[in-house]
Amino acid sequence: MKRMVKIQTPLLRQEPSGAIRIGKSRVLLELVIEAFQDDMESEMIAQEYPTITLAEVEGVIEYYLEYCDEVDAYIDERNRQAEEVQQRLKPYQKDLTEIRTR
Repeated sequence: MKRMVKIQTPLLRQEPSGAIRIGKSRVLLELVIEAFQDDMESEMIAQEYPTITLAEVEGVIEYYLEYCDEVDAYIDERNRQAEEVQQRLKPYQKDLTEIRTR
């Protein structure tokens, strides 16, 4: 069952592809949430992604804390989609083991 994340703030925008980005930036919601879950401070997250402001980072974290179940479901779905794409591309990717060894 596909869950939809409720977006009630201009802080977040959902693209036609389903990706949720922060403000007018190209920074994905899941990147900020993953950094927050890794115990990164708001200031450090804002430094990591300079196209978003500290206020936007704190707003995203506040949004996440209020709607964590929906956001977690969204992130799980995005991860599932990414894995699906990786599996589809796997037959077309070259083995880079030899290059990495060098």
